[in-house]
Amino acid sequence: MKIQMKRALALLLFAVCLCGVLAACDKQPEAPKYDYLVLVNKENKLPDNWEAVIELEDAQNTVPDGVALDESNDYLSTDVFKVEKKALQAFRALQADLEKDGIVILLDSTYRSVARQEELWKEFEEEYGLDYTQKYVAVPGYSEHHTALAIDVCIIKDGVIINDNDRMIAEKEIFAEIHKRLADYGFILRFPEGKDAVTGYAYEPWHFRYIDSPAIAEEIMDNGLTLEEYLAKSAS
Repeated sequence: MKIQMKRALALLLFAVCLCGVLAACDKQPEAPKYDYLVLVNKENKLPDNWEAVIELEDAQNTVPDGVALDESNDYLSTDVFKVEKKALQAFRALQADLEKDGIVILLDSTYRSVARQEELWKEFEEEYGLDYTQKYVAVPGYSEHHTALAIDVCIIKDGVIINDNDRMIAEKEIFAEIHKRLADYGFILRFPEGKDAVTGYAYEPWHFRYIDSPAIAEEIMDNGLTLEEYLAKSAS
């Protein structure tokens, strides 16, 4: 009788362990957890392990029917860009909304790995010297493009792609319309005009940052805040 009871208990324990193993096998992997409000700038480094968990998706530019790309900008249709998954979905929605009113924006610069930034730093330093490199190239690990949440765009106007910085800054009306819609899709203008001392960068109407919250994005945009100012305000 005792032997039978021991066998029964052993079988019961085996069944319990087996159920635990099967449950573990059926469990879906958790989505990566990262802060969409992460602050990366000249003073704040990309968090450790960020690149190991960020969900990247490949993206290519598509140009609306009837709009021809200038030959000098062929790379914009052939290059493969990498963007964080939710940021890319939001960008596509923003893009489609703007196209309804004849405004065409394209991806121009998105995710850059820390390793790639190190290569760029070395290339610029060898060609232009250290002083120039320190002025115009972000220190590896301190570029917001490492997050995959930053998107630089260019625009198409009258069939011509405009991606020169000075020319884009001159297109005030087009970018004003674009900026009005950013918050609806969880984006903010990352480097607003007149905020150089706060962000460390001059005005860049083409540099958008995804923060995954239209409500927070609206608060930032409506009050003319930078991400730095919003986070400082929230912490106080």
